[in-house]
Amino acid sequence: MRRRTLLHLAGATLATPALAFPDKPVSLVTGYAPGGSTDIAARLLADRLAQHLGAGARVVVENRPGAGGSVASEWLKRQPADGHTVMLVESSSHGIAPNALVGGTRYHPVEDYSHLGVIGTAPLILVVNNNFPAQTAPEVVARLRAAPPETFTYATSGVGTILHLATEMLALDLQTRFVHVPYRSGGQMLTAIFTGEAQFGIAVLASAANQVRQGLARGIAITGDARFPSFPDTPTMIEAGVPGFDLMTWNVLLGPPNMPAEAQATLNRALTAALAEPETRDKLLTAGVLAWRQPNAPADARAFMVREVARFRAVVDRTGVKLEP
Repeated sequence: MRRRTLLHLAGATLATPALAFPDKPVSLVTGYAPGGSTDIAARLLADRLAQHLGAGARVVVENRPGAGGSVASEWLKRQPADGHTVMLVESSSHGIAPNALVGGTRYHPVEDYSHLGVIGTAPLILVVNNNFPAQTAPEVVARLRAAPPETFTYATSGVGTILHLATEMLALDLQTRFVHVPYRSGGQMLTAIFTGEAQFGIAVLASAANQVRQGLARGIAITGDARFPSFPDTPTMIEAGVPGFDLMTWNVLLGPPNMPAEAQATLNRALTAALAEPETRDKLLTAGVLAWRQPNAPADARAFMVREVARFRAVVDRTGVKLEP
C-alpha cells in the first residue's frame, strides 16, 4: 500500500505543470522613475530572484511611474496571474494613497493582490541643504520649531507620498507650518535640496544614502526608535527632540489577484532565499533597507499589509493630508 501511495503522489506531482520561468522573463514592476528608493531595491533584488527561480530565469525591472505608485498598482491588478508579472510596492501606494485619496483608489491595497513576501523596511532621514542655518540635529529641530510658520521650504517626491506625510507630521509635532514643494521623484527632490531650491526634506534613506555620504547635503536625523546600522553616527529624530517620531517605509512583493498557489510559493521561495543571503542583506543595508527577517510566507506578508494599512490610516487622519484624484 505504501508503494501505491508513493506512486500516486509522484503522479500527482508530475501532473502539475511547472512554471516556465526560463522561457519567459518575470517583469518586476515599480511605480516610480529610476533612481528612487523603490527602484534601487528592485534592481538589487532582480538578479538574485532570477538566480533562485532556476537556470535561465530572467527578472527585468520595469518602471511605470505615476501618482505615487498608484498608476502601476491599478495596472497590476489587471495583469495575468501567471507569476510573470510582480510589483515591488511601498507605503505611499499601499499605505497612504488608499487612505488619503478623495474617493479612494481604484484598487484595494490588500484584497486586490497576491502577497508574495515582505522585502524590508527603511527609515526616513531628515536632510538639509549644506547652508542650512543650524548644525547638530537638536539645533536643526530647534530652528525649525522656533522660526515663524512658512519660513522654511521643504521638498518631497510628490503629494501624498510618505515623505509628504512625514514632514506634515513633523510640522504638527513642532507646532508650525512649512512650505511644500513637490517634485516628480526622489532624485529630483534631493537635487532641489542640494541646489538650495528647497531648504530641507525628509527622504527615504535608501534614496539619500549615497548623496549624504558624498556630502552633497547633510543627513541630520533618522526616523525609528534606534540608529540605523549603516549610519551609526546619525541620531534618531527622537534623540533630536521629536518624541515618538518613528515612521518607516517598507517594500512588499505583490502579484495580481488569484495567483495560483504554486506560483506564489515559487516566488516566495525565491524571495526568502535571496533575503537570506548575507551579501544581499548587506547590499540592501548599504542602500538603506533593513532586509526582512521575520516569518515571511504569503500569509505573513498579507497580515503585514493589513497592519500597515491600518497604521497609515491613523497617520493620514492625524495629518489631514488629502489627495485629489
